[in-house]
Amino acid sequence: MLVVTRRATLVGGTVAAVLALRKPCAAAAGALPDLKPINPPVVPPAIGFVDAEGDSHTLKEYLGSGVVLNLWATWCAPCVAELPSLAVLAGKLAAQRIVVLPLSSDRGGAAAVSQFYRAHNIKNLPILLDPEGNAMHALGVSGIPVTFVIDRKGLERASAAGGGDWGSDAAIARVRQLVEA
Repeated sequence: MLVVTRRATLVGGTVAAVLALRKPCAAAAGALPDLKPINPPVVPPAIGFVDAEGDSHTLKEYLGSGVVLNLWATWCAPCVAELPSLAVLAGKLAAQRIVVLPLSSDRGGAAAVSQFYRAHNIKNLPILLDPEGNAMHALGVSGIPVTFVIDRKGLERASAAGGGDWGSDAAIARVRQLVEA
């Protein structure tokens, strides 16, 4: 029996859409993120995560700012390909109060993510952790990477399963448009 979650229905609603979450992407080749509108926009579930110091945070802390929420891990090839472009996106949108929140599901914690950031020269991104996969479960996704764009009112406006080039001018413009909707 196939269980289709709320999120799978919004992403595509087919078995292929759910399985696509696990396919490698062409992020390194400059492919735009395949953002799918969430219509009507929805309030995301309560999601908690911790920072590198072990302090707890929630999405509610970012109400009034735009949010690009990315679920990833250091062992995930498409995640590795797209993370540098998320760092570019974060740097280009910080002045407009749009934050990129990369939630790592690595069980190695902050040390694993910090080592990855150093090895890949990742700047502009915080170290945020979700080692138990609570965000994935709450959002109803079954694979990574997956990214959600949340507007300033706290509503999910779009999602993208698989990786993409978030640092391109087109992707940056699309994120701005969604956040301001």
